[in-house]
Amino acid sequence: MRVSLTDRCNLRCSYCMPAEGLDWLPSPTLLTDAEVVRLIGVAVRRLGVTEVRFTGGEPLLRRGLPEIVRAVAALEPRPQTMLTTNGIGLTRLAGPLAAAGLDRVNVSLDTTDPARFRELTRRDRHADVLAGLAAAAEAGLVPVKMNAVLMRGLNDDEAVPLLRFALAHGYELRFIEQMPLDAGHTWRREEMVTGAEILAQLRAAFTLRPDPVRRGGAPAETWLVEGYEAVDGRPARVGVIASVSSPFCGACDRTRLTADGAVRSCLFSQEETDLRGALRSGATDEELADLWRKAMWGKPAGHGIDDPRFLQPIRPMSAIGG
Repeated sequence: MRVSLTDRCNLRCSYCMPAEGLDWLPSPTLLTDAEVVRLIGVAVRRLGVTEVRFTGGEPLLRRGLPEIVRAVAALEPRPQTMLTTNGIGLTRLAGPLAAAGLDRVNVSLDTTDPARFRELTRRDRHADVLAGLAAAAEAGLVPVKMNAVLMRGLNDDEAVPLLRFALAHGYELRFIEQMPLDAGHTWRREEMVTGAEILAQLRAAFTLRPDPVRRGGAPAETWLVEGYEAVDGRPARVGVIASVSSPFCGACDRTRLTADGAVRSCLFSQEETDLRGALRSGATDEELADLWRKAMWGKPAGHGIDDPRFLQPIRPMSAIGG
């Protein structure tokens, strides 16, 4: 389960939102901390959810985040708790989040070059992200994972430098194909760096072997990097999430909750189911679970990006939750 806690962000990554930002969701429409915890409880106790990932926007901007994590970690059965973040603020929050029960973090970092980081994100915060990665590792939120998106003509030469950086610091790197989720709807398939291109760059510098661990419903296909070890002594891994060129829709087991309380059965869905309205109208937990089940039973067989009739979701990534 992916739970967006806010649509706000303190970066302006070119593949996500415009330089001036977006019109944020009005505060009264956002789920309260108690509402977030209640809906996660419904998902865990009644719908079989075993993993909860907090996303945004930037989830570290949510003031009640440690308390939300603590309440979710106290649920029975206890779900695994994870967080996807840009890393800004982890130096302050990594310790409290680990103490609250957070298990792992994924930190987005698309370049090892501070100048290029400013170009991509329109903010001078590269050093803060590196410090956040280090703070997460020190707090025990391991394995610390890095997420990277390569964009043609901007950072498409960084597959090898990013992996060298991750291996040197004991982080586990995931490359993600750029998806049609930008606010401006300017995504073009021919401008996307494919998973195959990324692997070709990596294989020119490293020996990669298929990961023998079964992938299951995980979005990333992973490889072992010969000659390198992770912090726990296991072989080092690198992954590629090729959502566009090699979709894994048939194995997808994810459900998404937006910051304003809508269930989405697919990242690219054109339809949502409003749980906030039902919750605030006095629905019981079982009634909420029934609404949720019906939303997920209507999950499409695939995202349809290759269909000529495909339309990007109206909501951009920051308002859906990564």
